[in-house]
Amino acid sequence: MSDSISRWRSQGVRVVPANQLDSNTAQTPGMRRAAAITTDRTGGTKLWAGTVTIDANAKTGPHHHGDLESVIYVVNGVARMRWGDRLEFVAEAQAGDFIYVPPYVPHQEINASPDLQLHCVLTRSGQKGLVYNLDIDPVEVPELVRWIDDLHR
Repeated sequence: MSDSISRWRSQGVRVVPANQLDSNTAQTPGMRRAAAITTDRTGGTKLWAGTVTIDANAKTGPHHHGDLESVIYVVNGVARMRWGDRLEFVAEAQAGDFIYVPPYVPHQEINASPDLQLHCVLTRSGQKGLVYNLDIDPVEVPELVRWIDDLHR
């Protein structure tokens, strides 16, 4: 076997089976996070990926993730996102939708369903487990934002 073939066998594609996700990661009451792609598990250094399951009516506190970008893919359920200095904006995403959270944006994830779990896949642009919890006095009624990208206006 040539050196390049043996190198790709041990340093190539990694498959992380669903039953082998690592739940030894930061947790929030009402939410369960499980890591799939981490440096320790796969050797990846620029991305973190995993799943999050949020109980009915559960939500995070206001927070941001420093200089990391986040992408959330909604597998099942309805995700309600609030964001802004006073969480004054709100949008909802349903199964099949993607959510992009830029660096430093104060936000809060909410399961919009009173009786169904929300299941998402989460990716971040780095391995740092950065969560900066914020003491925010949120507005009572946020503004609904329906985003349409420039290509579809």
